Order: sequence, then structure tokens, then C-alpha cells
Amino acid sequence: MKKLILFFSLLAMLCGISVPAYADDAAAPAATAATTAAVTAAAPAAAAPVPNKGDTAWMLMATVLVILMTIPGLALFYGGLVRSKNMLSVLTQVFVIFCVIAILWVVYGYSLAFSAGGSLNDFIGGFSKSFLFGITPDSVAETFSKGVVIPEMLFMVFQLTFAAITVALTVGGLAERIKFSALLVFAVLWFTFSYLPMAHMVWFWGGPSAFADPAGFIFGKGALDFAGGTVVHINAAMGALMGAIVLGKRIGYGKESLAPHSLTMTMVGAALLWVGWFGFNAGSNLEATGTAVLAMVNTVVATAAAALSWMFVEWMLRGKPSMLGVASGAVAGLVVVTPACGYVGPMGAIVLGLVGGVLCFWGVTGLKKMLGIDDSLDVFGVHGVGGMVGALGTGIFAAPALGGTGVFDYATGKIAEYSIVGQVTSQAWGVGVTILWSGIVSFVLFKLIDMVIGLRVTEEAEREGLDTATHGERAYNL
Repeated sequence: MKKLILFFSLLAMLCGISVPAYADDAAAPAATAATTAAVTAAAPAAAAPVPNKGDTAWMLMATVLVILMTIPGLALFYGGLVRSKNMLSVLTQVFVIFCVIAILWVVYGYSLAFSAGGSLNDFIGGFSKSFLFGITPDSVAETFSKGVVIPEMLFMVFQLTFAAITVALTVGGLAERIKFSALLVFAVLWFTFSYLPMAHMVWFWGGPSAFADPAGFIFGKGALDFAGGTVVHINAAMGALMGAIVLGKRIGYGKESLAPHSLTMTMVGAALLWVGWFGFNAGSNLEATGTAVLAMVNTVVATAAAALSWMFVEWMLRGKPSMLGVASGAVAGLVVVTPACGYVGPMGAIVLGLVGGVLCFWGVTGLKKMLGIDDSLDVFGVHGVGGMVGALGTGIFAAPALGGTGVFDYATGKIAEYSIVGQVTSQAWGVGVTILWSGIVSFVLFKLIDMVIGLRVTEEAEREGLDTATHGERAYNL
């Protein structure tokens, strides 16, 4: 009996030790498999990217800053440069153009600029996003980093501000003599046939996740335009230049004083332009990253350099440094650095500013006299010449050897080998196509409008001033 009890005791001990051991060994893989299956079932196949709140907040601010550039910045800058009897007319023109383009942009502009255009994709987009079809607060658009997105509606309204200020810039070549009705018709047609194709050709592509998809013609040529040297400045300058040619000179041009009536207003406008331009340039990065900071720094130093170079050249040639020269030089620097701000280093930006200030001074003095054209507020001399200098200069100073960032190759995931000659050639494509496209479209539109409704106010209205003759108001009642 004792042996039997001992046997069962030993058996119980063995079971107490061995059975749990075997049970654990068998349960472990079963539990692991169950856990893995549960995790796999719970996890999505691939998490969709969501906007970063910091990027979204920055782009909201950048959009507001670009609106500040136009109203009141550009309006006051231009308004101070005309005679007092035309001050209100310029303010009204800039303000109303902003409103018109804002509506057209959401109706069809965004779609034609930033959607695929099928067989015409090299030059223009399609109507798939007309009336913002399919764009909701939850829609996203990819930035320049793979997998990084911002709300598409935010990208849309940011680009709206670019379209509005570009059309408003053309006012400077037409000021003090164009019919308000003719200007509005021109704004609608020029936005449709010049701005939208240029924006599509330069900026439309598939994005980092679809970089091999068809892109706009100029983008496909490899041209770099960070914030609008071609799309905005050269484009608007050609519109203003063609308008000045077709309209003809103001009454008294070259014989009477057509001096600015308020350099105070012009200085305030220039300062607002400079502040707003941080949204224009740094915002074009679409993310709150180091590249946005680089664009901001370049927007400071290039502008300062151009203001100083214009001032010293004027001082040497005319004996006095003028406030108008400093303000004009600052705007020239802003224009020059626009296409380059995210690609060049600060030293390259300073060089561009110094060169741009001198060449834009020549543009509004020597070149303007050579052409014999009354570009009222020197849009071509500043935005045209400055835009060309900046676009071509980007090809030089974007080189890593000169402190630039180079060009990122999305296929290899690294900076590509850089050729200054090759990149300048690509930049020349952008400049050349913009001059031809905008020049031809603008000239044809002005001629057609002149034949149908007439471009210019009567001589009596021009002498009286557009404030009262067109709008029935005065800027000043003193």
C-alpha cells in the first residue's frame, strides 16, 4: 500500500511539473498567432497621410500674407505713384480685380491650372475640378515631400492669391488712361488665356508620389520657379507692356510733370509688399520646414541688397538717393529672388539682389527710353527685367557648388548632379515661352477689346482724372 501511495504521489508530482510545462509550450504559439491575427485585422493596409497642423497653420498664415500684398500693399504702392486725381481709380482697379479673380479661380481657374488636361496637358488642365468639384475640407494635396500633405482647399486658396496679384500687377502699365470696363474685360480674358496656361505649364506635375506622370511643358523642361518669376512677374510685365503699347502714352507724357503724388503711400505700400512677400516666397514651400526658412532669409537679404544697389547707383548718377529709388529697389529685389528663394543660398540671394537692383534701375531709365513706351508705373522695367534676371540667375546660384540646394531627383531619392549650363538652358526655356505666350496673348486681347468697346477714356476724362470721371469720387477732400 505504501508503494502504491508513493507511486501516485510521484505521478502527481510529475504531472504537476510536466503538464503545466507542456501546456505553456503549446499555448504560447497559439496565443501569439491569435494576437498577430487580431493586430493584422485591426491595422489598415496602409495608413493614409494626414495634414500636419503646423504645416496647415503656416499655410493659412502665408495665404493671408499674400492677400496683404495685394490689398492694401500693391494698391497703396501703385496709388502713391500716380497723380492725386487718379489715386482712387488705382485703388478701385486693384481691389475689384482681386474680387473678380477670386470668383473665377474657384469656378474654373484652379481646375484649368492644377488638373490633368489630357491631350492638351502640356499647356492647360481640364475641367474636372470646376466649381471645386470633389474638393472637401478632408481632401489633401501632396507637398514637395513624398507622403506629406496639406488640405487641398488650402492649397487652392493659396494659389488663388497668386492669380489675383498677377492680374492686378498689369494695372501699373495701364494706369491713368484705361477704361474701367475695358480693364475688367481684359482681366477676365487675360486670366483665362495667359495666367492659367502659364501656371499649368510651370507648376503642374504629378507630385513626389507620381513624379513620372505627365507635367506642364515648362516643368517638363526642368525649369525651376519656386514662387513665380515666370508665372507672376514676367507674365504680368508682358501684359503691362503690351497694354502700354496699344493704349499709347498719357496726355502730357514727356512734356508735363507726371510725378507721383504721394511717396508716403508708396513707401507704406512697398513695406506691406515686403511683409506679404514672406507668405509669397516662404509659403511656396507648402511646409513649415527649413526650406521655408531659407526662402524667408533670402527674401530679406536679396531685397535689402537690391534696395541698396539701386540707391547707390541713383546716388552716383543723379546726385541724390531718393525714397522712390529705395522702395523701387526693394520691389526689384523681391521680384528677382522670387524664382530662386528656395533654391539658392543667402550669399547667392545677395548677389542676385545687387545685380537685380542695378539692372532694374536701368530698366526703368535707359531701357524705357530706348523702347519709347509709357509704362506708367514701370511694371516691365521692374517685374519684367527683374523676373528675367531672377529666373536665369536661379540656374546659376542653385548650384550646390555656389551654396544652392541643387535639384532633388525623386527617382533616386537624392540630389541630382548639377550642370549650371544645363539648368540655365532650362531656365531660358521658361523665360522665352513666357515672353512669347504672354506677349502674343496680351497684344491680341488688347487689340480685340479696343476694337469692340474701346480701351481708352476720352481726353476730357483723362484730363479731369479717373477718380471723378469714372468713379464719381475723390481720394482726397481737403
